[in-house]
Amino acid sequence: MPTDKTETALSALRQAIAGLENAIDMRIELQRESSEVEGEVRRVHADRARLAQELDQSEFRANRLEEVNREVSRRLVTAMETIRAVLDR
Repeated sequence: MPTDKTETALSALRQAIAGLENAIDMRIELQRESSEVEGEVRRVHADRARLAQELDQSEFRANRLEEVNREVSRRLVTAMETIRAVLDR
């Protein structure tokens, strides 16, 4: 026949177990969220690296186009001077 002390102790034990189960559930959830955040951070770093590489390639192409543009401009000036010289004769 359970006594009041036994019931009180069992109730306290049940509450302690319930609290422990809640703490474990919260810890598992935090670890899951942390894992998701770590995965997202890895994806962001990979995206950043890819974008940096694409930016470098774009800058290279822009510099190359600028060089080609200067060369075309120089050749056009030379051609115009040649045409003027021929017309002035």
